[in-house]
Amino acid sequence: MGPQELVGSEVYDTRGERVGRVGTVYLSEESQQPEWVTVHTGLFGHKESFVPLAGATSGNDGLHVNWGKDKIKDAPRIEADGRLSAKESMGLYEYYGMPTQRTGDRRGDQVMTRSEEQLNVGTQRVESGRVRLRKHVVTEEQQVTVPVSHEEVRIEREPVDPRRAGKAKIGEEEQEVILHEEKPVVAKEAVPVEQVRVRAEEVTEQQKIREKVRKECIDVDNDANRRDTRR
Repeated sequence: MGPQELVGSEVYDTRGERVGRVGTVYLSEESQQPEWVTVHTGLFGHKESFVPLAGATSGNDGLHVNWGKDKIKDAPRIEADGRLSAKESMGLYEYYGMPTQRTGDRRGDQVMTRSEEQLNVGTQRVESGRVRLRKHVVTEEQQVTVPVSHEEVRIEREPVDPRRAGKAKIGEEEQEVILHEEKPVVAKEAVPVEQVRVRAEEVTEQQKIREKVRKECIDVDNDANRRDTRR
């Protein structure tokens, strides 16, 4: 694996236990091939431990080294600042019991992985409310005009034909006429007039989501003490 492929790879020890991820790759000054890597270890990966690549193999799952996890974690603390001094290099070789070689140097086009948070927005179906149908009775007044009839007394007078008139008798007489009238009769009947149905209808609308995301920025310090900030 080349230096760029090594950066970010998972590192496993001799027993196949995960140690951490590769942070920085150091090259041999003679062969310009990867010789050392730093591995992020410790709580939350804040510590970087140096581990040699001698005898290491690469697989689909990552980099397998010839050292145990505890051995790697207890390696001498050295700042991964771009170059190993002769003293630092010797200390690492002695710690891992390896023959001393020349100091390793990081690749000229230094490789560093920059990460950033990306906003992934989805939807979740939740209950937003309930609708109930309930009917109640309301009393109101209605006015309807109904035609009604009644009888009235009308007095009609007409002369008597003497040829047909019989003998007249003088006296008192009384006759009674019964009058009739119509009166409104009210009857109420319950009849169905309307059906009400509740149906849920899905409506899609656009909502804007705002959220803060973090990203890493890489600062490059050159020998002229000029800082170049790159994203």
